Amino acid sequence: MSSFSINVNGKAVSADIQPRTHLADFLREKLNLTGTHIGCEHGVCGACTLLVDGVPTRSCITFAVACQQAEVTTIEGLDDDDIARELRAAFTKEHGLQCGYCTPGMIVSARDVVLRMDDPSERDIRVAMSGNLCRCTGYVGIVRAIQQVVRDRRGRGLAAIPNGNRTRLGPSGSGNAAAVSAAAAPTPVARPARQASAVQAPAAAGATLKDPNWKPQTTFEQSFTVEHPVDEVWEFFSNIGAVAACLPGTSLAGEPVDGHVDGQIKIKVGPISAEFQGVADVSRDDATRTGTIVGAGKDKRSNSSTRGLISYAVKPGAGPGQTKVDLNIGFTLTGALAQFSRSGLVQDVASRIIAVFVQNLEARLAHKGDGGAGAPPTMKEFDAGALMRTMAVDYVKRAFRKVFGGG
Repeated sequence: MSSFSINVNGKAVSADIQPRTHLADFLREKLNLTGTHIGCEHGVCGACTLLVDGVPTRSCITFAVACQQAEVTTIEGLDDDDIARELRAAFTKEHGLQCGYCTPGMIVSARDVVLRMDDPSERDIRVAMSGNLCRCTGYVGIVRAIQQVVRDRRGRGLAAIPNGNRTRLGPSGSGNAAAVSAAAAPTPVARPARQASAVQAPAAAGATLKDPNWKPQTTFEQSFTVEHPVDEVWEFFSNIGAVAACLPGTSLAGEPVDGHVDGQIKIKVGPISAEFQGVADVSRDDATRTGTIVGAGKDKRSNSSTRGLISYAVKPGAGPGQTKVDLNIGFTLTGALAQFSRSGLVQDVASRIIAVFVQNLEARLAHKGDGGAGAPPTMKEFDAGALMRTMAVDYVKRAFRKVFGGG
């Protein structure tokens, strides 16, 4: 976690956040400033545009911590701004908005045009606004609205401000760091050269397991029921290797030692294949039939890392001979694969993984007498893309049922 402070719409704000948190996500999720819209999340569509130190900025690709001590103005902060007020009226008059999703970013960028450009032509405005995409209007009404505000303001003697009074060079948000003298700079410490080792990545991941300040970025709960007695299920959970064999794409590097185990999980998301190498610590309480699994891993190919915490409780089910297992899952995912970590998507995928796990668990418990020899083989690689396709089909089916009355 990193501590940072900014000024949002004239109010000082301080928070502890993950360094990877984007400014748009921080404003929407922590400050509830949902006027900043998220569209492409690649800095292309302009829906997330806001002002950082007076400069229009793509907040979906700007790290919040990079705006330390900066002045941030969202669309909500422009309620009483003269130019924004005139633009809102002109957009309404000229039909410059339809669905309205792009409009906050459009207003911010249009305000910058009105502020800086003295007498822009239609082409000048289209070029200046080309970083804001609209899929509804065709841009004609937007351009006319900006032209109208420019004409009205210049007619009232309100001249353009060259460069919008910008005095700082570099990316928006820069220029706020305090200078450090050479005498105050820390002396570099020599580090011993790294030696390559097959266990280097798991060892580094293992260090994160002991971090008392770590908090999962996403948490959710799941439950499932198996048709076997609770004592039998609890005993099965004591066999870490057998449990891992029920998880799609999971394998262990060796036998667990004092609840500590090295392993890997292979996943596939469309054309992306990842192999997370990591470690986990497993603890159990026989008295309460509860346990925890704390793990961390890294995929070298995508440079993605993950940490996770699973708490589980095994208890008698509703029917005779049934066992209910309650799960509390928390995780943090960073790197290229973090784009798939939206909580709703993750929960749906997790539900399907757990369904496969339960199917494998039932099969192994049913063939416990023959040592699991008759149990069906588990997946060697977890294909998230295939699960997403089945999820999409399910969504379509549910939509048809709603429209046509469940037929």
